[in-house]
Amino acid sequence: MFSLFILLVERLGIIILLAYILMNIPYFKRIMANRSSWSTKVKLVVVFGIFAMCSNITGIEIRHNHIISSQIFLHIERDASLANTRVLSISVAGLIGGPFVGIFVGLISGISRFMIGGKDVYTYIISSGVIGLLSGFYGYLSLRKSSYPTIKQGIIIGIVLEAVQMICIILFASNTANAIELVKFIALPMMLVNSLGTAIFLSIILSTIELEERMKAIQTQDVLNLTNETLPYFRSGLTEKSAQQVAQIIKDTMKVSAVSITNKTDILAHVGAGSDHHTPKKKIITDLSKDVIKTGKMKHAHSRQEIGCSHPGCPLERAIVVPLESKDEVIGTLKFYFTEQRDLTIAERNLAEGLAKIFSSQIELGRVDIQSKLLKDAEIKSLHAQVNPHFFFNAINTISALIRVDAMKARELLLSLSHFFRSNLQGARSNTITVDSEIQQVKAYLNLEQARFPERFNVSFSIDPTCLDEKVPPFLIQILVENAIKHAFQHRKTDNDVLVLVEKNNEMLHIKVQDNGFGIDQAKIEAIGKTPVDSTSGTGSALENLNRRLISLFGTSSALHFNTGNNGTLFYCDIPIRKDETDEYINHR
Repeated sequence: MFSLFILLVERLGIIILLAYILMNIPYFKRIMANRSSWSTKVKLVVVFGIFAMCSNITGIEIRHNHIISSQIFLHIERDASLANTRVLSISVAGLIGGPFVGIFVGLISGISRFMIGGKDVYTYIISSGVIGLLSGFYGYLSLRKSSYPTIKQGIIIGIVLEAVQMICIILFASNTANAIELVKFIALPMMLVNSLGTAIFLSIILSTIELEERMKAIQTQDVLNLTNETLPYFRSGLTEKSAQQVAQIIKDTMKVSAVSITNKTDILAHVGAGSDHHTPKKKIITDLSKDVIKTGKMKHAHSRQEIGCSHPGCPLERAIVVPLESKDEVIGTLKFYFTEQRDLTIAERNLAEGLAKIFSSQIELGRVDIQSKLLKDAEIKSLHAQVNPHFFFNAINTISALIRVDAMKARELLLSLSHFFRSNLQGARSNTITVDSEIQQVKAYLNLEQARFPERFNVSFSIDPTCLDEKVPPFLIQILVENAIKHAFQHRKTDNDVLVLVEKNNEMLHIKVQDNGFGIDQAKIEAIGKTPVDSTSGTGSALENLNRRLISLFGTSSALHFNTGNNGTLFYCDIPIRKDETDEYINHR
């Protein structure tokens, strides 16, 4: 009996080894997390059916209550029996998957045992089905609670189900006396081994799940801590400054060799190994990052060649690159680099993916904040324009001077002044207005300016009629025209021309304002549209505000561009044409 026990423990070791390997396969872990679905139940039947067949063929042949041999059996003599760990496989299958899995694994086990042959083999089909049903019923109770049986319960269930098999052997035997003798010989070792095996199998499952939950908790805590530390930075947008600060925090917190953050074209920050050639303000140099930006999917690199850095001395050996997104559009990447040659862990991959999602949300919230501030700023500027003493008094003085000599012209200017102020109020309250409304506001402004400086400048309009109902940000064209009139011509008093063009180009609204002035001072070119520019006739922030509003509303593809030279300056931008209401589109950005 003791020899049988030792041999069964050896067979148990094979099953436990397979169980351990199985529970460390990520695919099987995902299956175990969704035990209630029918597709998972079918997969569990296949897996545990294989376990049960392995238990049958690795059994121990017994004849006349003596151990004959222990090898792999595909067939035994009619007067022989097998002691094996079949009940273990059926029990665990039912406990994990419920009645469906337990019964079908029991039938697979019983049929495979029947095909091997031996004494009273039909008994094992019956006993296997009963064991599968009983273990499945207990598994069903656990599934309803979304839990697993405990190790203690596994031991008790293993003993009870093995006892059920012994009872079936006696009840359905052709020779009851021989069956009782067989049970006396095999019952105790098989009860001990199968109950022990059930407990060990369950402990492997429970410890693996507990480890997974613990890792998730640690990852969640790490993400929350990093989120708390980085929250203030990305609210100002994905900039070089914010990226540098966030990258440094991640590098200090996580066990990574380097952290890099990019937009779609340039490296914004790189902290750690490789910073001698992965430097901010440079174009992205790794093929891996370009691929992530193109596909919008997370990528892993397991060698320097996969990273695709062209620098010969680059120390980076492993990488995780995750896209940063805003409204389903890739706007950059978050990259974790490692210098040691090792496998990337699931925890590192999940952490990188989780951080990227949170950073994307922060950037999107930041855009909303920026847009709110910019609109508020635009409203303030509009209100300032209403009470600007220079603008107001100049317009009133011009109208007063014309009242006696040209009353109709004075009336026209008074209406233009009223229209201009009213348009400013409406523009300050809306995200967008129609092209037609914007053009009318520009014309009202020009009427007042041309009355003060007759024949000083000429503004012509080329507006595609199909564009009049399309939406643009308020003050877009007015700011560009006003900028040209105030700054393009210096002190030249004649031959000053400005062209305003609005047309459709595929799915984009193309807007340009061109003058024939003296061009932009070289010292100011780099700052135009990016930072406030020193100005003697204003705050110098109008173009910067406009450019930031365009990017915040429509993305970087709608940023303000310009070409300048001795023959004048051209400002232009492209705004997406939306089939739905643009205001509604913007409010959901």
